[in-house]
Amino acid sequence: MRQQNSQSGSVAVEFALVLPILLIIIFGIVEYSIALYDKTIITNASREAARAGIVLRSPKFSSDEIKKVATDYCASNLITFGAATSPTVDITSSGGAAFGTPLTVTVAYVYQGLGLGSLLSSLSSPITLSATTTMNNE
Repeated sequence: MRQQNSQSGSVAVEFALVLPILLIIIFGIVEYSIALYDKTIITNASREAARAGIVLRSPKFSSDEIKKVATDYCASNLITFGAATSPTVDITSSGGAAFGTPLTVTVAYVYQGLGLGSLLSSLSSPITLSATTTMNNE
């Protein structure tokens, strides 16, 4: 009976030692999941913008209109946690809007994240997510 009473606080001490590691793992999983979600969103934004730029219509979308398609898609879908950074959109077109010429849309976004993303950004360079889509003009 005496031995059982002397170990009554050992569970609390073990929990206090394991809890920080468990929380870091859980927050790391959440942080990584949000980064993957944002990567998917900028990939889809580059696809949407490239598709809008190559579709056969008269007149063709201008570069500013193509950029607006990508930024609007990102603005309504990105998880930013109130960060003021917006994605940058670059458009490269060889041969203008002629049939069969490629149009390349690149969307880049500086990921802010929760606490771990901000911590990693301060220790190293910021985490930049980017996606590039190339489609041929119709």
